[in-house]
Amino acid sequence: MRWVKRGVIFSPAGDVDWMAHHACVPVANKVNEEVLRIYFGPRDTQGRTRTTFIEVQASNPANILYVHDRPVLDLGRLGAFDDSGAMPSSIVDHEGRKFLYYIGWNRSVTVPYRNAVGLAVSDDGGQTFVRSCEGPVVDRNQHEPYFCASPFAFYDEEEKKWKLWYASSTGWTVVHDRPEPLYQVKYAESSDGIHWDRRNTVCLDYNFVGEANARPCVLKENGRYRMWYCYRGSIDYRTDKAQSYRIGYAESPDGLKWVRKDSEVGIERSDEGWDSVMMEYPYVYEHAGRKYMLYNGNGFGETGFGYAILEDDD
Repeated sequence: MRWVKRGVIFSPAGDVDWMAHHACVPVANKVNEEVLRIYFGPRDTQGRTRTTFIEVQASNPANILYVHDRPVLDLGRLGAFDDSGAMPSSIVDHEGRKFLYYIGWNRSVTVPYRNAVGLAVSDDGGQTFVRSCEGPVVDRNQHEPYFCASPFAFYDEEEKKWKLWYASSTGWTVVHDRPEPLYQVKYAESSDGIHWDRRNTVCLDYNFVGEANARPCVLKENGRYRMWYCYRGSIDYRTDKAQSYRIGYAESPDGLKWVRKDSEVGIERSDEGWDSVMMEYPYVYEHAGRKYMLYNGNGFGETGFGYAILEDDD
């Protein structure tokens, strides 16, 4: 593969409290053939995350047509799993409704935070979302005791079932007296998109000690599954390019057993600029016969989100 970077699309101006900085985890959703909506999670002045969107020209995402002026999904109730953040991660259009799978998080004591996967549904074309329930749809359990996050879902029309790839924490490691999370991509499936059959199925094995891999994005095409994701180390990964987030790639015949092909991903961090230290949270989608990738750069979205176009594929 060979991706050609096209630069930053959007970064908050910081002129409103609820969207003070960051534009995390972009998610593409078509309005029509001319307009693409990009959902993302800005942070407020207290570091909490809500979900909102912008609309861009589908053939030229750098051309911003509209910036929404309010959250479409706000913080959860005090004490709920998402009272400190509700960050988008995947949207599925199904039977006239939009199913938003999001990362809910709240602050913790012994470790900085705890994540879980929530579901909110829109019946007005994605202008507002209502939680399917007050609690998470995927959370820690007897086999996954730490946290779950960064879901990617789709409804498989051929098999008539919902499929979900998500990050599952395998524990925490202490680096410079600071707990750092480890996590890897796992798989679940469902008949209704709400109740998930989870068998602790690991999709991406760790390649090195201290690795974390997350935010899968999956396409099913020509009899194979293709996954883009991000991975990092655990030591000084916020500032050290050798440890920080980069984008990976894997393939699978069935969506369960994957072969990592990170060296073939065809996109790398820049020598300088907004994505020179890290690249993370990729979202790959198709428009007019071409593949586009949305992604975050330095600071986990502090520099906004940008895009690349796939010029050569296998």
